[in-house]
Formats: sequence, C-alpha cells, structure tokens
Amino acid sequence: MDGLEDDVAPERVKPLLVYPLGEPPEAGVAREIAPGVHWVRMPLPFALKWINLWLLEDGDGWTIVDTGVAMEETREHWRAIFEAKLGGKPVKRVICTHMHPDHMGLAGWICRKFNATLWMSRLEYITGRMLVADTGREAPEEGVTFYREAGWDEDLLDSYKVRFGGFGKAVSKMPDAYRRMEDGETIEINGRLWRVVTGNGHCPEHVCLWQEDLKLFISGDQVLPKISSNVSVFPTEPDGDPLADWINSCKKLLEVMPNDVLVLPAHNEPFRGLHERLQNLIDGHEKALARVLDRIRKEPRRAIDLFGALFARKIGPDLMGMATGEAIAHANCLIGRGLARRVLDSEGVARYEPA
Repeated sequence: MDGLEDDVAPERVKPLLVYPLGEPPEAGVAREIAPGVHWVRMPLPFALKWINLWLLEDGDGWTIVDTGVAMEETREHWRAIFEAKLGGKPVKRVICTHMHPDHMGLAGWICRKFNATLWMSRLEYITGRMLVADTGREAPEEGVTFYREAGWDEDLLDSYKVRFGGFGKAVSKMPDAYRRMEDGETIEINGRLWRVVTGNGHCPEHVCLWQEDLKLFISGDQVLPKISSNVSVFPTEPDGDPLADWINSCKKLLEVMPNDVLVLPAHNEPFRGLHERLQNLIDGHEKALARVLDRIRKEPRRAIDLFGALFARKIGPDLMGMATGEAIAHANCLIGRGLARRVLDSEGVARYEPA
C-alpha cells in the first residue's frame, strides 16, 4: 500500500542520532513529551508495524496530527485515549501531514465524531480524494502498460489488477471540505505558533510542523531516522521526477530548520540530529543514483533489474509496486540530469541506458 517505507539501501551509512525519549508508549496510551504535546502510537497491518501520531492540547479542545489506518483496532485505541485523555474537551481539528492511509485513514471518522475540521495541504487533500475514488474501479490500461514496460510478467500484472483500488479500503470516508495549509503559514495551537514547512517527493505536498519555542519538529514521513521514505513514480505521472523533488526538499529543510530541534517522526522514535539525517538521506540517494548509473553503463536494464542497486532485502510480490516505483524514480532522475535515456524494445519493455 502507498506510504510504506523501504529498507535502507546498501552503503547508506546511518548517522549518529540521539533518541532521548526512551521506550515508546503502548497502543491506546498518550504520553506527554513536552508541554501540551502527547505521543500516541498505533499498530499498522503492514511490514512497517507502527506509526507515531500526536495529540496536542489546544485551549478549549484538542488537535490531532495524523490518525492511523482505518481499522477497528485503531478505532478502539483512539476510543481509549478519548476516554482517558480529553477531559471532556472535543477534538477541534485533525491535521494530516499527507494523504497516505496510515496518516489520513481515520481522519474522516474523527472529524465526524467531534464535528472537527480537517486540515491538509491542497495537493494532499485532492490526491487523497482522487485515490479513494479509484476504489471499485478496474485497473486502468495505463497502469498495466506502465508495469509491463517496467518488466512485470503476467502473474504480477494480474496481481496488480486484483489489488487495484485498495487505497480506499484503508481510509474512512473523507470530509467533503477541508482547511488548506500552506508553506510558511503559522497556526496557533494552545497559545503557541506552529510554522508549516512543506516537502515533496514522498508525496505531492507533505506538511511538517515546527514549534520554535519548544524546539519541536513534527516531520511525518518527510524525515525518518532509521528508514528512507519511499520515493516512487506512479502510472498517473510516468515521467515524473519525485526523487529530484525529495533531494531538493531535504536541502530546503537543511536551510530552513535549525539542528537543535527534537524531531517527531511518523515512524521509529523521536530523535535529535536533524541536519545529520537530512545530509545522510541526500548522500544515500546520490550513492544509489551512482550505482544505478554504473549498472546501466554495463548493459541496458529494466526497472526491475535495478532493485539490487537500491534495496538491502529481496523484493517479494507484496513490495513489487513500491520497489518498481522507486527504481523508476532513480532512473527518471538520471534522465532529468541528462545522464540516461529510456528506450522501448519491440515487446514494449523499457530499458535504461546511458544518454
């Protein structure tokens, strides 16, 4: 499913980061980690087992940042938190860093329960609505062509057709209205201003939140300490270059953000060492691009032939979509830099070779 993160690729060196908060809270428990800021952790039904969510005191109510996947177990954990933590005050708004189901999945359910307002960036809201609308549709021919060109066989293509439209099954009905969040604006929460900082690459317009006085940075999937967020090309934009967007976003955060913040990521534990991690992410992808370029210089390669240059583990059928998307993202980035080109053979399969 969209939004899962990949393994760290070979040769990526993990930076020295500090994890000051110790063991994470149990599911269904909210732990205060800074004045008015509570850490919530929910299980996920994926290879990636947990997501961090944030419950913020907000005057006469509460703000929730990200929600977890729409499944009954997560609802039960939220009900326990609502009962134990809210003190009779309502949730006033739900902020979603982006539209992936582990972040947006229960936004509609919580908004309806409390008559709360959904806050998202415009591209994330619109993209989420679009993907939910695919539920129940047959797989489009453009998608079949996209993955056939990447080197998928008929069994993999049949699996894609069966699984297409699964996004909406992990998302409760989205609100039909939202409040747009934009880069650089400030939002007052509990008397403190949180600045919106956006990034791209993992998704179209990812929202992060920075509170300067508390030195907190809610990073969502834009910065993770132990894994690298999936950066993929999808059939809807086959010539896109999300990896260039991702690298530029990391560079932007290096310029905009101070290094002394406590980073509150969506996965793994809160950490210090933002600049070290951002530089590591940039360097890791630059090394991966060099490995991909080296492989295609030896002989033209399909997208699925590039997995060994990018991933530390064997890619099974369950991860084939994300792995293919990330392989094409690296190839498209090389094409954008003028270092590679894409050639279709007589059977309609694409191979990448040096420009």
